[in-house]
Amino acid sequence: MGKGTSSFGKRCNKTHTLCFRCGRPSFRLQKSRCSAYVYPAAHLRNSSNGFRFR
Repeated sequence: MGKGTSSFGKRCNKTHTLCFRCGRPSFRLQKSRCSAYVYPAAHLRNSSNGFRFR
């Protein structure tokens, strides 16, 4: 199956929804975890270059 009309019916499931803490649509439903703020963890997600994800 290609990427045409017949394959668009399989794209109806949602992987992310709104996060309870930050309000972004980055809360992954299967893992129950926010990809932006790492909710339900108490700490914020940060990278090695000093940039804090907000």
